[in-house]
Amino acid sequence: MIEVFRYEKDMDLRALRYFAAVAETGHMTRAAERLGIQQPPLSQQIKTLERTLGLQLFKRHPRGVTLTEAGRLFQLEARRLLDDADAMRIRMKRVAEGQAGVLRVGFTSSAAAHRFVPDALRAFRQAYPGVELQLREANAADVTEALAAGRLHAALLRRPVARPEGLRFDTLLREPMVAALPIDRAEALPVRMRKKGLPLKRLCEDPLILVRRPGAPGMYADLLALCHSQGLAPRVAAEVDRMMTNLNLVAAGVGASVVPASMAGVHAHAVAYLPLEGCDSLDAPLTLAWRDGEDSLPARQFHALLHQRAGT
Repeated sequence: MIEVFRYEKDMDLRALRYFAAVAETGHMTRAAERLGIQQPPLSQQIKTLERTLGLQLFKRHPRGVTLTEAGRLFQLEARRLLDDADAMRIRMKRVAEGQAGVLRVGFTSSAAAHRFVPDALRAFRQAYPGVELQLREANAADVTEALAAGRLHAALLRRPVARPEGLRFDTLLREPMVAALPIDRAEALPVRMRKKGLPLKRLCEDPLILVRRPGAPGMYADLLALCHSQGLAPRVAAEVDRMMTNLNLVAAGVGASVVPASMAGVHAHAVAYLPLEGCDSLDAPLTLAWRDGEDSLPARQFHALLHQRAGT
């Protein structure tokens, strides 16, 4: 392989393009016309290139030029470098337009349960098919930490449990919370409760399954605070890391829980979902977390798409 970078001055792409034009046309004047320059400066550039390389690249003839053996080898290397440069320029143009790159998004299981999230991710894929979308599921504390550390570009969660400096938290939408009970216990309730709403006092008669802090969305802290404000002392049967796990335990009959309404239907054969009576203050936000001053164009486009779809 010819060492194309052994110069007193670094070889630039212009010199390679000059050489390629002469090699393809076999004529200095025609190559100069193609390049839009005068013939004498082009001839001087080729001579400088040959002198710098220590190689004769062309044989000169009265009617044009032909490549030497070294020139033919150099043409292969020059063409490869020029093609690579053109491909890089195209790739960087796509990056500059936000049509290429990587977008890393974290989410909690309860956030992903809302149809808004998969619908938005699908819309982003369709709008920016050249952007590689990398997804990570974890609890709220973990995705927030990963976002603050720069391992994620955005995170979708419920209520933040921490607000590190430099992060922004935008509420995209809110939905009510519902009670989740083992289906046999729900069927034993009066019809009025099943249709109109389950009083908080009745919910607290069953042991509760909660998502533990620091992984918990703050929704469970709100639930416990509301219970205490009404003089209720709920029994906690289990604390788990993720909201999907507490529904698994509800399905197993371990206890009851409270989840965002969009999760209703999970384990429908074993879990009943009932509205809560007198608990309007309990709601489940869907929150977009992102870094203030984010410089990734795909990330900024993702933020804009989410806000547009949420109407915020």
